[in-house]
Amino acid sequence: MYISKSIIKKMLKDAGAKRVSDAAAQSFQDSLNKFAFGVAQKSVKLCSHAKRKTVEESDIKLAFQ
Repeated sequence: MYISKSIIKKMLKDAGAKRVSDAAAQSFQDSLNKFAFGVAQKSVKLCSHAKRKTVEESDIKLAFQ
């Protein structure tokens, strides 16, 4: 996993949750990791298409669109 469960729980608590179950944290962690990995893959493809080796901020922003 790329994003730890403790970070996920902290994020949910910062968003207003009083308590977070392990199952909820696991589900959110899985979804967030899949989403983040997808953005990373798109960013790398954009970088490669531009014939660069360095992923730039613009690649990340375009991947989110």
